[in-house]
Amino acid sequence: MNKVTAEILLDVKNLVKHFPITSRGIFRKKQVGVIHAIDGVSFFIRKGETFGLVGESGCGKTTTARTILYLERPTTGEIRFEGVEVGEIFKSKNKEEILHLRRKMQYVYQNPYASLDPRMTVADIIIEPLAIHSHVPKVKWHDRLYELLALVGLEDYHAERYPHEFSGGQRQRICIARALAVEPRLLILDEPVASLDVSVRAQILNLLQGLQEKLGMTYLYISHDLSTVRHICHRVAVMYLGKIVEIADTDDLFDSPLHPYTQALMSAIPVANPEAKITRIILPGEVPSPINPPAGCRFEPRCIHSKDHKCVEDAPGLLDAGKGHLVACTGASNQRS
Repeated sequence: MNKVTAEILLDVKNLVKHFPITSRGIFRKKQVGVIHAIDGVSFFIRKGETFGLVGESGCGKTTTARTILYLERPTTGEIRFEGVEVGEIFKSKNKEEILHLRRKMQYVYQNPYASLDPRMTVADIIIEPLAIHSHVPKVKWHDRLYELLALVGLEDYHAERYPHEFSGGQRQRICIARALAVEPRLLILDEPVASLDVSVRAQILNLLQGLQEKLGMTYLYISHDLSTVRHICHRVAVMYLGKIVEIADTDDLFDSPLHPYTQALMSAIPVANPEAKITRIILPGEVPSPINPPAGCRFEPRCIHSKDHKCVEDAPGLLDAGKGHLVACTGASNQRS
């Protein structure tokens, strides 16, 4: 992994995103409820770092990413990128400033085929952001095109082909090249290898690590595949039902998970040795509805330790368990000496 500096690139504080539920009346729509997609999410990402965001489907990972990019307008909260409040830039409606910010933060989607226009050639796909942002002179567009193709491991002749002519791994390389075309500082990777064959996943992950070392990239890596998270991330945050329940350095989190939900996730990681004795943690009940989440700790209805603490009414914040290991659990925070 590349060297991480102490300088913070992205700082997210108390981010909240609620989606209203409405019913159609005779004259107007009426709000009948709220989906608590994310509630009070806080974390920071240092320059040159890969920060992982993990959790089961529906916990709010993608909504967090889309809200950071202002693809979804946050309900409340603060998002600072390079010390600048992102919300203020979008509220100003200054097109030049918004476009400049868009250049610095880019998104790589989970499905590389759905995110590519099947009617456009690879050349058209990669040159399009160059035309939109106008940061490269038009006479150098094709030079930049071939430079980006080489950077992600593709050949020059691939430029005239269409997305359906490529494998899944090659399509994801095209998506990465398109994102890199505007020279971003932060790349949000939303499960970039989830739809790929296992044999291809390692190639894409190695490509991302190589690009990080060469270009000094910073990544927000979203995934539910814990094996890839351990391979590529420096630090990891665990989400459950719209809240972050634990943040720690990758090795510390995998070796010493403190939150009961994180412990259950870790116990579900497949082990290659069929003779190994593994204790699986089976969580009772089901994930509560984000429309009507628990009043206290979101995990309390499924936690076997909740009766010993005041989690039913009061949700604990992220408590420091030592060495920068933060955990939102009163009982778990006392486990480390």
